[in-house]
Amino acid sequence: MAWAASRSRSVMRLFVKHKIRGTCVLFSSKYTADQRRTPSKKRLRKSQKKPPWTDTLSWEERLADVVTPLWRLSYEEQLELKQKHQESILSQLSGYLSGDCLSHSSSPVRSKPSFPVLPVLPSPVRDSYRNKSTFSVNRGVDGNPKTVGFYVGTGKEGNIVCVNGDHLLNMPEKHKQVARCYQDFIRLSSLEPCLLFHTGGHWREVTVRTNAAGCTMAIVYFHPQTLTPEEVAVHKAELADYFVRGPGSVCQLDSLLFQESTMTRCTHEESSYQLLHGQPHIYEEVLGFKFRISADAFFQVNQAAAQVLYSTVRDLCVPNWDEGRGRTKVGDTLLDVCCGTGAIGITISPRVDRIVGIELIEQAVEDAKHNAALNNVLNCEFIPGKAEAVLPGLMSQFSSADLTAVVNPARAGLHPRVIRALRNQPAIRRLVYVSCKPDGEAMRNFRELCCAPDPQKKLTGGAFSPTLAVPVDMFPHTPHCELLLLFER
Repeated sequence: MAWAASRSRSVMRLFVKHKIRGTCVLFSSKYTADQRRTPSKKRLRKSQKKPPWTDTLSWEERLADVVTPLWRLSYEEQLELKQKHQESILSQLSGYLSGDCLSHSSSPVRSKPSFPVLPVLPSPVRDSYRNKSTFSVNRGVDGNPKTVGFYVGTGKEGNIVCVNGDHLLNMPEKHKQVARCYQDFIRLSSLEPCLLFHTGGHWREVTVRTNAAGCTMAIVYFHPQTLTPEEVAVHKAELADYFVRGPGSVCQLDSLLFQESTMTRCTHEESSYQLLHGQPHIYEEVLGFKFRISADAFFQVNQAAAQVLYSTVRDLCVPNWDEGRGRTKVGDTLLDVCCGTGAIGITISPRVDRIVGIELIEQAVEDAKHNAALNNVLNCEFIPGKAEAVLPGLMSQFSSADLTAVVNPARAGLHPRVIRALRNQPAIRRLVYVSCKPDGEAMRNFRELCCAPDPQKKLTGGAFSPTLAVPVDMFPHTPHCELLLLFER
């Protein structure tokens, strides 16, 4: 972990000196060397495609191919694949920018990235890294409807099978243990599972959250159907007794929560999480800061890699920081758009005078305020609301400020009004875009940040240019990673 953290801290030196990625140790698993043999280039290209399910594959292999498609590759090969994928995406951006200069063609010719793309920063932990897992309930391979695991197949094709996930490389043993105990519990229960809302049943999925210190939270989701509150209370008591005093006590839960829900997903405001045992929160530490994790709070699923991600974001936002002497004046104010529970802003707070965060989800804003107070961070303010509604009016505050922006939107990307507000604020000279899906809607955002001024789109400010890309592997054994893209003007 120290090696990866040091590597992240020197990200700018990496750019200057063109260091290359160090040797990575092959990840361990219970699969044989033959199953993990070095793939040909053709197999590398096919590794991201949906695997052909044949009778020769076990159910465990089929599930591994769905949840962790790269499990057959060494970690070094996984990083190579991800590097090529990110460079291909960024080549599209370079091609579009060249196209914008030459014509308004919708399909500009691809070129190599016109800006440096650093080697993928590896995850310090490759196996058992997930700190949050949600296990479904459905019919298993043997037809038992009270099977807890993950889906193989689709509802559209009517071939869903719920497969036990004990063999998955990215799941920690504690998550698997809670899932096994939950399966035992619902098989003992007199109530049926809720496979489809309209067909009845009650027991739904279970979410397990853990932290680096070993604390464990379990959240059980339940459809009340026509049960009275008194009847529901009986089954809640049975659940708590099983995990606190019964066979499930082996899990040593620090928190057990219960949510009654008649919808696929419910927020805490729509249906409150009921604490059946222990504490309502667990806590996680990142870069020396402590964060409260509530039942539905967002937090990066790989804590060790999150430290690499956030330290790299910090270095990109404020690159000239000297730990001993303090900052050289780069940005008095950091604007944190889609700030979630405040992790990026809080970890950068010692390097700037002011943090302003904007977040849609009110509970996340409350968590961000709590996290700032928990860490005695006094220079952060967090504003609830849609970024496209809040940001344009907020920009007048920054007319004389030295401003840096960081944006970390969901896969849908930023609203055009947000791009417009960022683009048209001349005080923003540096912008860091954090994207988990840069080939999706984020690409539209990239283009609108960098295109020539366009009065029709009300993009009147000077264009940004991409100057550095840093991929960070948050999800070993899957094709996904986070991309940090630095824009300057």
